[in-house]
Amino acid sequence: MSSKKSVHEILEDEDFKSLSAQKDSISITLTILELVLYFGFIALIAFNKPFLAQKMGGEGATTIGIPIAVGTIIFSWVFTGIYIFWANSKYDSLVRKVKDKVGG
Repeated sequence: MSSKKSVHEILEDEDFKSLSAQKDSISITLTILELVLYFGFIALIAFNKPFLAQKMGGEGATTIGIPIAVGTIIFSWVFTGIYIFWANSKYDSLVRKVKDKVGG
């Protein structure tokens, strides 16, 4: 007889529920932050071009829009890094715990 649990038993397992809730929480939070960041930048482009076109210094200096665009990209990388850190430090160990418990 197999020691594996049924799908229903796995879905009702407290460790699995905790794993799923944590994954959903961080995924939704980071997705919302990324959408606000990206669409905020796009909205700024659409509705306030004069602000983005302002020069940051004297003649030949870059505009305010360039560092904001670079910041948008960098923050996207930061959000990815946060997820990777969380996955490596918490998610993988929780998955291992659930797999060991359910016989996977």
